[in-house]
Amino acid sequence: METHGFLAPETDEAAERRYEAVGPAAQTVVKESAKAMAFDADEYDERVTSEVVETARDALFASLLEVRTASREEYDEWLADRDREVIERGSENVSRVAWHDAPDDTVVAATYENETDAAVATLRRQAFGSVYRDLL
Repeated sequence: METHGFLAPETDEAAERRYEAVGPAAQTVVKESAKAMAFDADEYDERVTSEVVETARDALFASLLEVRTASREEYDEWLADRDREVIERGSENVSRVAWHDAPDDTVVAATYENETDAAVATLRRQAFGSVYRDLL
C-alpha cells in the first residue's frame, strides 16, 4: 500500500479549517501566474475574479488530499475493518484501487490497472466533487 498526499481531515470542521488555510496560497498562485503571463493591472482586474481564486483554492485543496493505492485485496482488507459508506467507481474486476478516507465515515474509491498517478489525480477530483464541494 502506498500513500500519496497528506491532507486527511477526520471531521467536516477539520476539512473546513484546511480549506480556509489553503486560501492565501491559492491567491498567491493566481497572482504569480497572472504576473508570469504578463497581465497588466487592467487585465488582472478584469480576468482574475473571485471565481478564479476559488477554483484555484478548490484545485489546491483537492491536490493535497491523501490517497492510498493498493491491490484490490489490500483495499478489501483495509475496508473490512471499517464501517464506511463507500462511493466506488470503476470495475470490480480491475486489480488496483485508489481511495480517500473522507470525513464522516465516507470512502471514495476508484479502480485502475496501470496508471497510478492518473488514478490518484482523478480520485482527488472525484473526492472533492462528491464529498468536499458541498461541504466547503
